[in-house]
Amino acid sequence: MTEMQKSSEILWKTSSGLTSYPDAMHVMETRTKKIHAKADVPLVWLVEHPPIFTAGTSARAEDLYNPHNFPTYDAGRGGQWTYHGPGQRLVYVMLDLTQQNGIVPPRDLRAYVATLEQWLKASLALLGVTAFTREGRIGLWAIDPVSQQEAKIAALGIRISRWVSWHGVSINLDPTLEDFDGIVPCGIREFGVTSLKRFLPDIEMKDLDHALKTAWPGCFGSIPAEI
Repeated sequence: MTEMQKSSEILWKTSSGLTSYPDAMHVMETRTKKIHAKADVPLVWLVEHPPIFTAGTSARAEDLYNPHNFPTYDAGRGGQWTYHGPGQRLVYVMLDLTQQNGIVPPRDLRAYVATLEQWLKASLALLGVTAFTREGRIGLWAIDPVSQQEAKIAALGIRISRWVSWHGVSINLDPTLEDFDGIVPCGIREFGVTSLKRFLPDIEMKDLDHALKTAWPGCFGSIPAEI
């Protein structure tokens, strides 16, 4: 067994500016192949994208309106239509799921998804925001302080290739919420979306990033090394 195979190291990378979606897909696909081959270590990658819509494997054409003609991409992940744009934190999680990852047993997809949700809840709790899941609805929800209604604050969309995860989660820090009107988010028509900015007017992306990294070890074990 090589030193790479023995390593439990997880790297944590934050990209500045806006990362194009095709570039992100290329990086993830390349990285996951290397992780599977034991030629590279797992990576948690934080990015922002320009305004786009991405289609999951269950996306329906009738759920896309796209009045601003944003670019659309076939993501290959699970789920339906999702909006990404400035002010939204994307976290692409590339882990070797044949190994134990914190509280996630090897080759346990349900536990992996549940732990992603737990990680997001814990991260938002560190910021003073209570988020929750709802049976039959994908993502994390919160009581919007403006509408006083349940609204989505974070989304999940994952893909597993040879037991290596890619894609991941998105958290609405301060995106243009009206841009979500171009789709039926995740196929759910009855509920809107919200952002951390509505709860915490002074929040910055670095605050969210710090909470995400702080909450990570309690869910996934290893303390990531920043690159």
